[in-house]
Amino acid sequence: MISLKERYGYMLWMRHFELTCLKGVPTKEIHGELHTAIGQEAISAGMVGHLSPHDAMCSTHRNHMHAIAKGVDMRSMLAEIFERSTGLCGGFGGHMHLFDKGLKFSATGIVGAGLPVAIGHAYAAKLKGNGAIAVAVVGDGAINTGAFHESMNMAGAMKLPLVVVVENNEWAISVPFSASSATETIAERAPSWSAHGIRIDGLDVELVSQEFGRAAVRARSGEGPSLIEAMCYRFRGHFEGDADMYRSNDEKENRRKQDPIAITKEKIITNLTKK
Repeated sequence: MISLKERYGYMLWMRHFELTCLKGVPTKEIHGELHTAIGQEAISAGMVGHLSPHDAMCSTHRNHMHAIAKGVDMRSMLAEIFERSTGLCGGFGGHMHLFDKGLKFSATGIVGAGLPVAIGHAYAAKLKGNGAIAVAVVGDGAINTGAFHESMNMAGAMKLPLVVVVENNEWAISVPFSASSATETIAERAPSWSAHGIRIDGLDVELVSQEFGRAAVRARSGEGPSLIEAMCYRFRGHFEGDADMYRSNDEKENRRKQDPIAITKEKIITNLTKK
């Protein structure tokens, strides 16, 4: 069982990994769009410890923290992001296409395209009966794509061992979630796919761990797919260089005060004080 203090340590690793990546943009060691997940650390840290090397994880263009949660070597990953020959893919994949065959981790820059890959892994696990599961991490923008709905329907119809984590940071690039969704939440759509759905506070690492752990157990037990909608907020623009004019300065300033790392630190201190 991973303690809150250990999860806090993972959150720090994730934050500093992203900050290190930022250094490669002005030096032009990183080309193309760099997407960081600063402010969303609690979601990835909450998944730590619930997955085995046999479980598959399919991520997005904002993938670094998910890879760390899965156990991907950070040195090799950083080398890949900085386009070095010592990287995971020899420097050819870059930050949006990290791939670790041994840990069954992959990422794609195509919105919503990770879920069809994940159900392939989930179907293979079901055929083999090896107790493995597949995890797909997507953003709120991906849930309105055709591939997402088709995959969720197939996962529900076949009761595949799948866990879908939706990092709802409320913005699909510059489009607010409220303007692009016909429903107030994503989780409430889950029953239409015969999936278990829940919306949680993605800033609470313990809550994320609790619900992700339950979903993983549910999947391994043959109870079918689960969808976890984790509410969060990205502190930086959609990509490095994004003018980010679609969010007001007041909004960004107020939301950054809800830093999951600071929240977790305060919880640890409070727990120690009680003792």
